[in-house]
Amino acid sequence: MITDLFILTLNMSITAGYAAAAVIITRFVLRRSPKIFSYFLWSAVMFRLLLPFSFTSSFSFLRWVQPEDKAGTGVLAFVPQDIGMQLRPAVDAGISGISRLVNTSLPDADRAASINPLQVMLWIGSLIWLAGVAMILVYSIVSYQRLMSRVRTATLVRGNIFESEQIGTPFVCGFLKPRIYIPSGMDGQEHILLHEETHIRRRDYLIKPFAFVLLAIHWFNPLMWLSYVLMSKDMEMSCDEAVVKKLGSGIKGSYSNSLLSFAVRGNGVWNGSPLAFGESDVKARIKNVLAYRQPSRRMVTGLVLVIAVIIAGCTANPKLVGPTPAPAYSGYDLKQLMQNSTLYVGNASKVGGLLRGMPVPEGLESTGMELQTADPPYGLTVNYDVHDSAALMKNEAISGDAFYPNAILLFSLIDNVDHVTISLADHTGLYDGASYSFTYYREQAEKLMDEDVRLYAEDEAGLRRLIDKINGMTSYYHYN
Repeated sequence: MITDLFILTLNMSITAGYAAAAVIITRFVLRRSPKIFSYFLWSAVMFRLLLPFSFTSSFSFLRWVQPEDKAGTGVLAFVPQDIGMQLRPAVDAGISGISRLVNTSLPDADRAASINPLQVMLWIGSLIWLAGVAMILVYSIVSYQRLMSRVRTATLVRGNIFESEQIGTPFVCGFLKPRIYIPSGMDGQEHILLHEETHIRRRDYLIKPFAFVLLAIHWFNPLMWLSYVLMSKDMEMSCDEAVVKKLGSGIKGSYSNSLLSFAVRGNGVWNGSPLAFGESDVKARIKNVLAYRQPSRRMVTGLVLVIAVIIAGCTANPKLVGPTPAPAYSGYDLKQLMQNSTLYVGNASKVGGLLRGMPVPEGLESTGMELQTADPPYGLTVNYDVHDSAALMKNEAISGDAFYPNAILLFSLIDNVDHVTISLADHTGLYDGASYSFTYYREQAEKLMDEDVRLYAEDEAGLRRLIDKINGMTSYYHYN
């Protein structure tokens, strides 16, 4: 489903946003350090933009925002995957103020409607997202083709270096066989060529387009645009520093003059394609070149450790240590029941969550469930194996009385289920391996409780009242 992919992308983008914030702060703290270290930091953001899952660690910066980690998946769910089917949709952005602001704007489910308003909003949002991705990618492809058409008459100087009168600054362009394009008459300025060769040696000609594709996917996140701009600056400045490191500090003056001259001569050709490299933000680059000092070995070691710690902290999911579970109320996990309350019996993950929050009579083992959702009336079948005949006889589970409380709770928490069936398969030999089933109907439950049992599912207090009312009854079947 498009909406599922959109929600997954939202969660990755939110996670990457926190990683980007950590990288930007670190980048500011290390602003006087060689830019190659800042450049490496952006790999953490790219990792978060690309993969929805990660490893868990007690050392994770995301523990400060306490997102929900879907058990066993490694996926951080700031936006629940089933939010469109929730009675009261809610997100956990990691910051309480933002979460409250977003949640107050989300529409509650309309019981009378055939579809949730939020499902419509998610569908429309998904289409807008895909349209944005397509437009950005088409723009990049068209601009790249226009750029290549301007240099198709470039003449070979040597190796992979081409000269053209149609450009004012040198740049690298290409994927499989990247080329260096230089303005006519520039051959001989080896320090500039070394800058472009550094891009090629580091595979920047693949990294930058890949980063742009990720940006296109997450175009709705302003932090990703800022991250792309800053990453591009770090990429260029780190190449400048590589040139100074190789040719020595004596090259700073002539190198800065070259950057300035290209800025004056430049015709903005690189601005037409986000996939090409060119001279940009010349003032900042010149200042960085003049201020660059080759770091000592001790400083490099320290910076490597800092960068490794930051990247690990940004890419790891936190090991969530939840609060001590509240004691069960008459055997029911009220928190889990409220979290899995759903409009639709077809929402298997929610229904499964409800069953896990309910007590199972002694002597029985759950073996799964079946959902009847093709046509109304909609139903739910819960399957159990009987392994302990003594416990079975003690609890009188075979009579069906033991399951009526759970059935009433299911009618309360699943909005559109019409009947609940309990199926028992005997494995004790007491009943010759026979199977038994008991079916409960919503009409019976509402007659028994004298009202619509869904009214009790508003909050935990309501569920307590319903459980107390059920427990106060000594028998159920005389109401049928």
